[in-house]
Amino acid sequence: MAVTPGGRERLPIAAEAFLRALAEHGVDYFFCNPGTDFPPIVEAFSRARKTNARVPRPILVPHENLAVGMAHGAYLVTGRVQAVMVHVNVGTGNTLNNLTNLSRDRAPLILAAGRTPITEKGNFGSRTRPIHWAQEMFDQAGMVREMVKWDYELRQPNQVTDMVARAVEVAMAHPRGPVYLVLPREPLAATLAEPMGPVKPRQQAARVCPDPRTIATLADWIATAERPLIITAALPEEAVSVLEHLAERCAIPVVAHNPRTVCLPSSHSMHFGFEPGALLAECDLVIVLESDVPWIPHLQQPPAGARVAHIGEDPFFVRYPMRSFPGDLVIQCGATEALTTLIDSVEPRIQVAAARIAARRARLTERMRNRRSQLTKDSTPGGTISPEYLSRLIGETIGEDAIIFNEYPLRADHCPREKPGTFFSLGPAGGLGWGFGAALGAKLAKPDAFIVATLGDGAYIFANPLAGHWVSTAHQLPILIVIFNNGRYGAVRRATLSMFKDGAAGEADGRLLADLDPAPPYDAIAAAQGVHAERVEKPTDLPTALARARDVVVNERRQALLNVITPY
Repeated sequence: MAVTPGGRERLPIAAEAFLRALAEHGVDYFFCNPGTDFPPIVEAFSRARKTNARVPRPILVPHENLAVGMAHGAYLVTGRVQAVMVHVNVGTGNTLNNLTNLSRDRAPLILAAGRTPITEKGNFGSRTRPIHWAQEMFDQAGMVREMVKWDYELRQPNQVTDMVARAVEVAMAHPRGPVYLVLPREPLAATLAEPMGPVKPRQQAARVCPDPRTIATLADWIATAERPLIITAALPEEAVSVLEHLAERCAIPVVAHNPRTVCLPSSHSMHFGFEPGALLAECDLVIVLESDVPWIPHLQQPPAGARVAHIGEDPFFVRYPMRSFPGDLVIQCGATEALTTLIDSVEPRIQVAAARIAARRARLTERMRNRRSQLTKDSTPGGTISPEYLSRLIGETIGEDAIIFNEYPLRADHCPREKPGTFFSLGPAGGLGWGFGAALGAKLAKPDAFIVATLGDGAYIFANPLAGHWVSTAHQLPILIVIFNNGRYGAVRRATLSMFKDGAAGEADGRLLADLDPAPPYDAIAAAQGVHAERVEKPTDLPTALARARDVVVNERRQALLNVITPY
């Protein structure tokens, strides 16, 4: 029983029940950027320290976008729902960039925000500051409703545990995604009419199994195809080995287009890189596996008459306003379940196709030999540090167990990843400022892992690096950051040149509005915060600089940053 210093019983408040319910539902961390709506949360954490109540670990993060990025990274390495709380509408506004990333990446998050006090006077928690009038909105949740699966505002203190249970239930239901809670100060600070009891999490639904008839049809198509192709983007770890088996057994090349995870080990004989290119142009069967954009219709298409099959939890991507990829067959279920069932169905059929598969394997083996020879040439060091050479050395230096969080610049073709769960990339929405925070969140959830963030210079600026380095120090989260510094917004320049290479913008090499010169001294700024930081310009200096930075993180447990000049 909690008591005051005077010996009187402290009645529990709704904020205590909120934190305990989060913990009972498996939430380990409470990423937060607080404001004047947080006193009940502060009181609840303070009481928990005195009573040893089970609550999430509070993680103070000095910027909301960074907090959401950290929650995303923690989810990616644990598979567990995460929680973030920010300050009313203004704090919510600062989460929108990374919240969009979570939404499109189907990451479950309980995003909570206070609400300016409802009452102007007469209640415990009524308004006490001028901002409490200006921060009130008619529909605060309307700011995020496009990007969340569900939202709710706490109305009565005794409904708080049911509210958490419902939030987790919805967030973890497949396809997963973020939800939003609005927590006004008065009900959050109100006492509970009944004592807090244990919270029993609700049962989650079992994964959906594929339709056997549809699987059989796809198995028939695979057995009769001459030039099948699998295009994927993001797979759960358990699906990778199943895809390995299917691709090898049937000699089906796999392209990981715009990948967000390790979809196939880099050394696999059927891993044909990251652009569909010529393989798409000549295929007669395309299996689109958990890929929102398997190719760019404006630039490329499968041949006329080629069959297209889509597999995924949400193969239609119903939250995308417009998406018009052709589909002759659709299998709506998880990748692991679909692939496992497909292998069983394909096996008896491919016996009669053995000669066709053997011939295809021979063609692909020669193609792979040429591909790998070209990759070796492309990553050879030159007079300056190319992104291909930098990517290759990162892969050689960090080891196969390191976990990479890439925000655009890493050349995946040149940085082999063999193990599932050792590579994560910015999601399909492309909101910048994700990688630094995601790497910190992963380090928090996996403290013994070696975490590497590969960032463009623009992405590093977006990540609120002052806040990020503070979090790394304050919460003892040493990671390695490698900045691919080309002094520009590469995506802006490439997009401009793709449309106006022969226009006036092309005469200036597309650098207008993309140029970040003069580049800030990122290494000096990081060093001022106690980070091991180096600027690297020469290819000959890169191997030792990477090794030093790795050893600082692994052996000294300090954060390190390399500002690598890559003029591409």
